[in-house]
Amino acid sequence: MIIYKKATLSDIKKMQELVRKEIAEGIILPRTDDEVATNIRSYTLAIKKDEIIGLSALHIHAPHLAEIRSIVVKKELRGRGIGGAIVKKLLEEGRLLGLKQVFTLTYRKEFFEKLSFKEIPKESLPVSKIWADCIKCKHFPICDETALITDI
Repeated sequence: MIIYKKATLSDIKKMQELVRKEIAEGIILPRTDDEVATNIRSYTLAIKKDEIIGLSALHIHAPHLAEIRSIVVKKELRGRGIGGAIVKKLLEEGRLLGLKQVFTLTYRKEFFEKLSFKEIPKESLPVSKIWADCIKCKHFPICDETALITDI
């Protein structure tokens, strides 16, 4: 049985272990423990038998707009609906907060399209996203991720 819950500060070490490989591959941006702690309330975890098997964050950019970021599911458990369930939890959280739209930058376009996200030009993303996060990416300024958005 998989449970989905908000992350706590005591989860940070295991969260960092889960994303380590994706960070090394340049799929997920590196975040220090302090950055994760500062944003801990934005993370939702998938837990199976007391092990974190997936996670993602809902990062708010404006009163109407947020981003789904740092989504990862343990490699051997991918394709079982865990990532989709995390995204659905984050979208529901966004609705409860009063958000109107949620975007993502991703290498997994098809995954998000199955969840009703539509491709948009990266230039339409908030400037704060580019300067606060993208500049940290090892691929910057040559970004080959796809920007997608959905209304909620």
